[in-house]
Amino acid sequence: MSFEGWTVFTLFWVVFVTTPGPNAVNCITNGMTHGFARSLWGVLGILTQATLFLSLSALGVTALIAASPQAFDMAKLAGAAVLIWLGLRGWMNAGKPAPTITPHPGSIYTRAFMIATINPKSVAGYLAAFSQFVQPDVPIGAQMWAIFPTALLITAASYCTYTALGALLGRAALGAVFNIWLRRGMALCFILYGVLLGLSSPPAPPGGA
Repeated sequence: MSFEGWTVFTLFWVVFVTTPGPNAVNCITNGMTHGFARSLWGVLGILTQATLFLSLSALGVTALIAASPQAFDMAKLAGAAVLIWLGLRGWMNAGKPAPTITPHPGSIYTRAFMIATINPKSVAGYLAAFSQFVQPDVPIGAQMWAIFPTALLITAASYCTYTALGALLGRAALGAVFNIWLRRGMALCFILYGVLLGLSSPPAPPGGA
């Protein structure tokens, strides 16, 4: 990968992982609820998903998924249903006292990994990264040395920042009523993302318009 190609890929990835979405909302919610340090397990879950999808993209699996409207629709509807369910549950639980039992790190990690994975729009993002920025005349293995660390470092920085923002909001003396509506706002974001995901169209296959 040339330096120019790496620069364009880096800018694309910054936009890709910093644009607010379900991952960002989950990181903010985790930070508000569990604090920064414990919520880093959620960031680790997102990084695990990113590593998996980067590997699958390199192998061409995401291209096959994106090229199948039926498979994409099934994954899209399943992901939309889970996001809406998480949002509705969060809305109903927003007014309840915070649980006194600290959640196991594994549950924070698993929830973040699942939220990152169930959004099939991320398939389109990873496919776009590889179809637009990977040079076909250069061995894919050689380019992975640049793509993997760049993508994972930017991803980690983005979602650590969202987690820190949530932790700051959780610590601020904002009042009980404000905190309830802030949590409900986060829950509403999950519901809206689920609805928009369910209404979205499948990505065009490689080479399509």
